[in-house]
Amino acid sequence: MPHPTATRPPEKAPQKGPAPGRRARRPFPSTHRTVLSPYQLNTRWGRRAYWAVLTFIVMLFTAVFVFPFYWMVTGAMKTGEEFAQIPPTYTPPRFTLENYVEAWNLMNLDRFLGNTLFYAFGAWAFALAFDVAAAYALSKLRPFFGNVILLMMLATLMIPPTVLLLPMYLTVKDVPIVNLDLLNTPWAIWLPAVANGFNIFLLKRFFDSVPADLLEAAQLDGASALRILWSVILPVSRPILGVVSIFTVVNVWRDFVWPLLVLQEQDKMTISVGITSLSANTPQNVLVAALVIASLPTIIVFFIFQRHIMVGLTAGGLKG
Repeated sequence: MPHPTATRPPEKAPQKGPAPGRRARRPFPSTHRTVLSPYQLNTRWGRRAYWAVLTFIVMLFTAVFVFPFYWMVTGAMKTGEEFAQIPPTYTPPRFTLENYVEAWNLMNLDRFLGNTLFYAFGAWAFALAFDVAAAYALSKLRPFFGNVILLMMLATLMIPPTVLLLPMYLTVKDVPIVNLDLLNTPWAIWLPAVANGFNIFLLKRFFDSVPADLLEAAQLDGASALRILWSVILPVSRPILGVVSIFTVVNVWRDFVWPLLVLQEQDKMTISVGITSLSANTPQNVLVAALVIASLPTIIVFFIFQRHIMVGLTAGGLKG
């Protein structure tokens, strides 16, 4: 006969519950890894603290980036004595545009701005035409040794620009095969702007992400490779075209060393080289006014193209 305790089921250990009168705590979800939990952000003081910190950080960074431009704009409104005053004043005694008018007339800024606009527009047009074609060929047409060609283009980005100044100058001075001298011509600015491996790489990476369904649908309709580029690829590529446009125009506008080497005639100088050549006998406040005028076009170009930068590729393709 078995022992009575052999068939008795094991007793369960008593579970400890919450103390009488106390509410059980719910474990905090481990998915939230922020400083403030969603519960704390939903409280009144949590929302106030969040918006206060966010507003302070945004205003601080805005002041850091905007203050140099503000200093230029207000400094150009001061007289020579006020501009050289120590400690400096943060606001001019009176707001006037006399120094801007004097800088415009004294330094021939209309001619320099016209030259730079011409060079920038030409570089932008040629860069988009040739870089888009090269990126489209490498991305969709897949030529023989395409990856090797792209690798060689990217290898040029590893070379410091200063090292390339002498070979580029000799090439522009005497173009191989055709033996042309391109000094003091717009081609000396346009050709180096077109040969930009970084822009081609950006465009190729963007073209690689274009949905294949769009291209297949166009091919079924009988579209050629050129028609696909014009009617399918370019309409959905506005974000990257805006980025490349900004890079090209800004690089031509702010460049100083290369235009100084290849554009030595004063009536063909860019705005940066022209202001520098006339800065020796120009008052400081008038010179700062000229610098403000020279920086305005690039700011306008950015505001024109900045809305295209963050546009989604798929959304733009499906909506069209």
